Amino acid sequence: MKRRGVSAVLAVWLLTAAMVCPQVRAQGKPAPAPMKLKVGDVAPDFKLQYFDGNDDKNVTLSQYRGKSNVVLAFYIFAFTGG
Repeated sequence: MKRRGVSAVLAVWLLTAAMVCPQVRAQGKPAPAPMKLKVGDVAPDFKLQYFDGNDDKNVTLSQYRGKSNVVLAFYIFAFTGG
């Protein structure tokens, strides 16, 4: 029964956030236009952080430019338990 209460509170919170977020975004500066890349275009440089087992480290795409191929994959629900 307690789990249903938590689910209900979470549902109400998510519904409220969904209603408020577009209004907050509209008050701030407009969102930038998405990048339009085509096949064969050079990928823009970006920086990501990763954990190597001991410490967080930064990696940029420019570190690999001209040296090796890079494949970037996103696992949306990885390690979420759901």
